[in-house]
Amino acid sequence: MPVIDDLIAGIEVELEAAQKRGTKAVKEVELILAKAGQEGRSNLTPEEDERVTQCFAARDQAKADAAGIEVKLANARKVKADEQERAEAQRNVQPTQTRKPAYDQVARVGAEERTYRRDQDPYGKGFLMDISRQFMFQDVEASARLAQHMREERVERAQYLQRAVGTGNFAGLTVPQYLTDLYAPATAALRPFADICNTHPLPEQGMSVTISRITTASSAALQANQNDAVSETNMDDTELTIPVQTASGQQTVSRQAIDRGTGIEDVTLQDLFNRVATTLDNTLINQATTGLSAMAAATTYTDASPTGAELYPKILGAAAGVEAALLAMGKPTHAVMNSRRWYWLTSQMSSTWPMVNWTNLPVQAAGTANAASSYGSGPRGVLPCGLEVIVDNNVATNLGAGTNEDELYVVPASECHLWEDPNAPLFIRAEQPKAANLGVLLVAYSYFAYTFGRYTGGTQKVSGTGLVTPTF
Repeated sequence: MPVIDDLIAGIEVELEAAQKRGTKAVKEVELILAKAGQEGRSNLTPEEDERVTQCFAARDQAKADAAGIEVKLANARKVKADEQERAEAQRNVQPTQTRKPAYDQVARVGAEERTYRRDQDPYGKGFLMDISRQFMFQDVEASARLAQHMREERVERAQYLQRAVGTGNFAGLTVPQYLTDLYAPATAALRPFADICNTHPLPEQGMSVTISRITTASSAALQANQNDAVSETNMDDTELTIPVQTASGQQTVSRQAIDRGTGIEDVTLQDLFNRVATTLDNTLINQATTGLSAMAAATTYTDASPTGAELYPKILGAAAGVEAALLAMGKPTHAVMNSRRWYWLTSQMSSTWPMVNWTNLPVQAAGTANAASSYGSGPRGVLPCGLEVIVDNNVATNLGAGTNEDELYVVPASECHLWEDPNAPLFIRAEQPKAANLGVLLVAYSYFAYTFGRYTGGTQKVSGTGLVTPTF
């Protein structure tokens, strides 16, 4: 009974979305009240009062929607029960004396194949065609395949889908996981730096992440005389509030391109995935005020004729600054730089070498390169001080007075915090299709939050005229 099963699955998704809307509204009221309590206010502000009223109205509407949907779901289940009774009656046949073949007496256990499979639809063309047909023409077969795909996702990644599904039937579709893996080899800056960050699951609710920073520490001192009062300083903390942001992109694809085009699935899915990943990483590095470039303490390298031998001590100075700021809370682990800076460093020649090598480097070398590594696939090499090099072309190259400088960042990976959805699958939505133009709107998006601000000076950078466009 695929038709009634698909209908029930769609109604269940609709009910779950209504319940989530009600829960979200209540949680927002709780957050507003908690904020007022933390600030010691006995009354809410007029804006907060208005928002609380809106939230309760949204909760009541969600309850009413859920009640109506539950009635619809109950009726659908009654229809299914009737169909099951008829099917059972049809299977109720009188046994004959005919002897069954031996192989019919053997129990077999198998696994049902996924609706969208890498071997049958490697680039996702069938997936895209089903999206366009369902949203533009309400194609029953396409709708059934998408519903089956979502049921498979609920079995394999149920915990994530509970909060990822949209507010309407098929409003939010999980992209088949094997398709999200296609983004890696495509041409884009992608997310090399984000991949080394200290990642955490994004909280289920809210548009911000709040953590506590100890800003006033306790104290200890020598006791001058017996029975004298010992040193005491009251500890104090400050909340660090980190906004949840959305990296997203959209593409309107024509029906003709999906039905008859060649390679459209690569252009659409891969490119959207690439741009979302690149935007996330670029935000981490370059966002004003909170990005790595803005937060990192600067070590200036000024030189009209820069050399690798002169730049290396500046890198060590930045690493020393990180360790001085963190002490036992962390250590510098990575040097993040643009690919042009990495290749310039590898081009430098020297007759002198560091007095101390922290890794197993050849005697006459000032670093090693990882020949097996390529862009976005991990550390490109190791500097003599043990810092692993991450090449990331989201590092800007238009900085400085001459708009031709880049920067080099020295970071402890443990203090580069990134919150993302578990398993980080990307989603695709088809909303408001341009039916008159035979167009389908596809949107890929990802929620994330980040911070480098737990410790002042915990990240450092090298900048200045010594990092102008290199010459080879």
